[in-house]
Amino acid sequence: MPMIEILPGDVRYPALLGAIPSPPRLYVRGSLEDEDALAIAIVGSRHATPYGAGVAEQLASELAARGVTIVSGLARGIDTAAHRGALAASGRTLAVLGCGVDVVYPPENVDLARSIEAHGALLSQFAPGLPALAGHFPARNRTIAGLVLGVVVVEAAERSGALITAGFAGDLGRETFAIPGRITSATSAGANRLIQDGAKLVTCWQDVVSELPDQWRRAVRGMSAPMGAQSTPEKESDEGKMLALLAVDEPQHIEQLITHGGFDPARAATALVALELGGWARQLTGQRWVSVTTRAGRA
Repeated sequence: MPMIEILPGDVRYPALLGAIPSPPRLYVRGSLEDEDALAIAIVGSRHATPYGAGVAEQLASELAARGVTIVSGLARGIDTAAHRGALAASGRTLAVLGCGVDVVYPPENVDLARSIEAHGALLSQFAPGLPALAGHFPARNRTIAGLVLGVVVVEAAERSGALITAGFAGDLGRETFAIPGRITSATSAGANRLIQDGAKLVTCWQDVVSELPDQWRRAVRGMSAPMGAQSTPEKESDEGKMLALLAVDEPQHIEQLITHGGFDPARAATALVALELGGWARQLTGQRWVSVTTRAGRA
């Protein structure tokens, strides 16, 4: 597929990423879909053990089979396993690169990159042709965290890029999760430390989904309420407050909603996309939003 460039403010730009401070321009190969807002990142060591790779692949597969888009970084080890797990379940997956989207790193993942492009997208904030440089990866990790509702760390040493990604997730108001590992394994030291520091311990896909706000849980296949049973979001929830702000005749820009509702940008974007997935709100061009008063009126 041809590469496209998407700037913040473009209707195609991911809403969650657009809500973070100084969102990057994106170069994209493949397709970004509305349902990619229901996304979880799975990241971890490039030197994965068979245990870590197996857990990452299984968790990615189980989440992807239920409509969750899996985001990772195409690196060796855990990232590769996560992408493969999503593809094996015929799900969607996004790879965020530390190089140009026309450069595959590591080179042995060329075939995997092609599959990701066909069933999701390759993304980068770096111009085409730029190689993978060490200085690129912290910015890449921030973009991963900005795209998702939460980050799952599988096998990370005490100092690793996966922990940086988890740190960004916490700073941006996203959930942090970790897979426990052996206490004797240096590869699991960072993940175990995250759990000690308050990250949600994950043993199965339900542990991830259970931490998501109600609107997002209902968007997960197999977790939805029966047809017609979904009620208006509770008034005191973020979604309910946002829906009340949208109860006017004119479309409202996301910045207006943030100001009037007293939301931080990450919470505002999360609530808006949850309302969109639930059929209660619709995004127009230029990051303007309107309420959808009837299901039949949804476009």
